Amino acid sequence: MKIFTAEQIRDWDRFTISNEPVSSIQLMERASEALAGWISENCKNHRKFAIFCGNGNNGGDGFAVARILYLKGFDVDVFIKDSRSKFSEDGTVNFKKLRDFSGISIKEFKDIEQNHFDSKTIIIDALFGTGLSRNIEGDYKEIIDRLNERNNIKISVDIPSGLFTDRISQKDATVFKADYTLSFQSWKKAFLHPETGPYAGKVIILDIDLSKEYISHTETDDFVIDDTIIANIFKPRSDFSHKGTYGKVTIAAGSYGKIGAAVLSTKSALKTGAGLTFTLAPNCGYEILQTSCPEAMFIKGGENYIEHFDIEKDTVAGIGPGLGTDPETQKAFLKFLKEYSKPLVLDADALNSIALNESNLKLIPENSIITPHPKEFERLFGKSEDSYQRLDLAKSKAKELRIYIVLKDHHTQVITPEGKVYYNITGNSGLAKGGSGDILTGILTSLAAQQYSEEQAAILGIWLHGRAADFAAEKHSRESMLPTDVINELGNVFKLLER
Repeated sequence: MKIFTAEQIRDWDRFTISNEPVSSIQLMERASEALAGWISENCKNHRKFAIFCGNGNNGGDGFAVARILYLKGFDVDVFIKDSRSKFSEDGTVNFKKLRDFSGISIKEFKDIEQNHFDSKTIIIDALFGTGLSRNIEGDYKEIIDRLNERNNIKISVDIPSGLFTDRISQKDATVFKADYTLSFQSWKKAFLHPETGPYAGKVIILDIDLSKEYISHTETDDFVIDDTIIANIFKPRSDFSHKGTYGKVTIAAGSYGKIGAAVLSTKSALKTGAGLTFTLAPNCGYEILQTSCPEAMFIKGGENYIEHFDIEKDTVAGIGPGLGTDPETQKAFLKFLKEYSKPLVLDADALNSIALNESNLKLIPENSIITPHPKEFERLFGKSEDSYQRLDLAKSKAKELRIYIVLKDHHTQVITPEGKVYYNITGNSGLAKGGSGDILTGILTSLAAQQYSEEQAAILGIWLHGRAADFAAEKHSRESMLPTDVINELGNVFKLLER
């Protein structure tokens, strides 16, 4: 799914109106029917709504939603700034329609003092939409601050008021804090970053049938990984195949006290379908690895930590989980990088070893996949003010080094050397546990060995990782799920893909 800027979204509306053809007021009605349909279906236990409407088309959506919900049998109060408010052309049309219904109360923001909403009242934010270009001030700031203090369920129309579509708000900006955001047609960049995403709550994308022609011919570098993208990448396993068909993996991982990382990475590589899997690890982990992962072959890399990286040319190597920072390991790893030219999957202590000196970055083979979390990214490339700036830096470094960066976050991003960004929307906070990254390394390495391109492996890999985590959370809860539970759910994700 393509992610568009605020300007592209406005163009999308205009293109739909010009080419369908459909009038702007008909398009607003279509959007409002989708909003009211979702609300009435999912909020059956709440009979009353307080809808706060601004002067633009977002407010027009709110007026139309109020009318439709009232006709569906709900109690609705509408709040506007004051009786002198002037609305957009389409907003005015829907405001006039609203006044024909005596059962809908139209109140002013100041009347909120006399309205003590009970727990069954849902607050709907239709104050500002994607066209917002400045921080909210005055009466609008005051009403949003007051609404944010209430414990009622809150829903935003298209985007929480106060959020910019594709850039970060100032730290002291006033933003409506929604529990749900019902957004039109596609994800917005603001929903996907940690500084702005929490304001949106759970995001629901409503299809309002905007022009598909516009989608196909409008360029963007930002995407959400959706079912269509995954379906185009995934390769079903052929009946006429053998273990050589699915490649050879070498996981270089583990040190004394951290053999578990090697186990997790090896198991996930096996469960993701690699034809042959080897684990290069210190001898102290031999019995553990042979017992826990009997399907994998062991390569001795040292006694208590890896002292040499003997990796064959016909394998895809994933290096880093539990590797440790022993000077001998770091020295051996950097020596290996100087002599190796095939793409690698690099994580954890492999990245920390590279971060010891900026010049080491040039040792990363082209087309490699690196998987830093924000702190590891900072060690590699320097500090960023926020996740938006960090993403810009990642795009610059991916292009400069000709590598793929899997930037771990709540919505992990794949950044390509060409500057494309793919946001992942699978996964949950249950992955915020040690060992989750080790699993991802094994998955990515396994996919790369199975003849997926590096870009495909990264996109499919983070989606698989997150989807398996969602299955694990359903079964065990986000609190209690373990990385091993995620590995055990990979089979169910592949069943889903095959269906």
